[in-house]
Amino acid sequence: MAENGSSTRELNKRHRSTSKEREHRHHRSHRDGNEKKHRHSSPKRSSKSPEPKRRQPDEITKVKRSNHDDKEDEKTVGNGTTTNNDEINNRNIKTKQVPLSLEEMVERNKKEQEAISKPKFLTKQEREAEALRRRQEEADSIRKRNDELRKKHAEFSKEGEQAAIKDDRERERRERERNRHRNDKEEEKEQPNADGEREEAAVKERYLGITKKKRKIRRLNDKKFVFDWDAGEDTAVDYNPIYKEKHEIQFFGRGHIAGIDINKQKKDQSKFYEGLLEERRTPGEKNRETARLKSDQDKDEKRRHDERHWSDKTLEEMADRDWRIFKEDYCITTRGGNIPHPLRSWEEGNLEKGILDVIKLAGYKEPSPIQRQAIPIGLQNRDVIGIAETGSGKTAAFLIPLLAWIRSLPKVERSIDADNGPYALILAPARELAQQIEEEAVKFGKPLDISVVSLIGGLSREEQGFKLRLGCHIVIGTPGRLLDVLENRYLTLQQCSYVIMDEADRMIDMGFEGDVKKILEYLPVTNQKPDNELAEISKNFYSKDKYRQTVMFTATMTPAIERLARTYLRRPASVYIGAVGKPTQRVEQVVIMCSENEKT
Repeated sequence: MAENGSSTRELNKRHRSTSKEREHRHHRSHRDGNEKKHRHSSPKRSSKSPEPKRRQPDEITKVKRSNHDDKEDEKTVGNGTTTNNDEINNRNIKTKQVPLSLEEMVERNKKEQEAISKPKFLTKQEREAEALRRRQEEADSIRKRNDELRKKHAEFSKEGEQAAIKDDRERERRERERNRHRNDKEEEKEQPNADGEREEAAVKERYLGITKKKRKIRRLNDKKFVFDWDAGEDTAVDYNPIYKEKHEIQFFGRGHIAGIDINKQKKDQSKFYEGLLEERRTPGEKNRETARLKSDQDKDEKRRHDERHWSDKTLEEMADRDWRIFKEDYCITTRGGNIPHPLRSWEEGNLEKGILDVIKLAGYKEPSPIQRQAIPIGLQNRDVIGIAETGSGKTAAFLIPLLAWIRSLPKVERSIDADNGPYALILAPARELAQQIEEEAVKFGKPLDISVVSLIGGLSREEQGFKLRLGCHIVIGTPGRLLDVLENRYLTLQQCSYVIMDEADRMIDMGFEGDVKKILEYLPVTNQKPDNELAEISKNFYSKDKYRQTVMFTATMTPAIERLARTYLRRPASVYIGAVGKPTQRVEQVVIMCSENEKT
């Protein structure tokens, strides 16, 4: 009995444990289902609600009630009474969930809205993360927009290429159709004569045995060159006298006589017919023929007289054609308006007798090309740009117009104006060239009572200043010493009306551009030429009140020289001797071969 009682207690205890577990699982599944149903029934509830889910009072009562039932079950089981599973299930089904009241739902929604509307303060890390996120979104949007634009551009380019290819194909197709229509028209034109030509060729081939190859006609659209031609189209000269002077057939009777020169026979025959015509002419016809022959002879003589060389003509007989030939003979090229004709000889230069005597005394028989064109321009008070190589006579080209202008001034004025500075200023890049110009100026100016002073480095500045105080008409110097003398008040350019820059390209290359500009700023502004048509008018040259005349001689025309000329020259006349960039034809180059010891 005791064993049976213990076994029944163990069975009841095991049954109670299984019934508790089953009831607990049932309550948990029922509570999860109610929570899911409640979440689906309130979709407006925010997922970010900070308040945790609270257990409702009805649920609390249900849990208490279930615990109380469990306790009662345990008591009944302890008392030896058994419970049935069907009763437990029926009791669980009877416990239903009570829905929330309207006031509880309003209160819960109000709390959720307050939680949502409450400002949320972000930390520094959260703000940085938010800024990075926005920047990344902006970069992504810009990249996306650029990708779309690039894609559209690629599509547009592709469509344009396809349209261009389509247009090219359409153009080629139209060109092929046009060529085909043209060929068809040409074939239609040739068709009527083709049958007759073929028939004629067949007859000749059948009866005469002639097989002549038809010449191919080249059309415009044929790409290959046709190399077939006739022997009659050969224009080559045969230098063999046997084939060049072919023997002419001589016949008897009314033709030529065999064995006698053919040219002599033609001459005698022409004389015979001329005699016959002379006998048949009337006196009126003879007079008209004589007058015609005389007129032709006069025209021929006049033509030969007009076409004489310029050296056989006087100055009045020179025409434009003669002056053009004259410039071509001496390689003279001019540029600028109102340029006078060049000099043919010293006597035709309208120079005074004293200057001509000095020129002859110096041994200048014929003027050089630069002198032929530069001297007439200088005598018109025009600014000159002379481009010629060194040693071509440029010194006399600018000295002779200067001496002619100074000689035109009264001698009394020249003696009175000695304290106002020189009349002319000559700039040279080196001392040697300045001394060479001084030597030429003294040779020309001393017989004409014109004084010259040179200002170069290496000599005493005080001695040069003493010479300047004695008075001079022409000052020759290098830029450095001239600027030094001007700055120390040894020299004034108050009445300087003639400025000459010799070898201007060398001055610029040696770095004297700044000094030259400073020297030219010391010149008076009152006698400066206007930059208009008055600069080309040769007015008041032989007077003291003439415009300032600037002459520039150089061997090459560099950009710096052009810039200087545009600044200080007014409507200049340019003179080129020889071709630009090539040596003149008058230069003779001599090469002497010697050993190393013979060079000294």
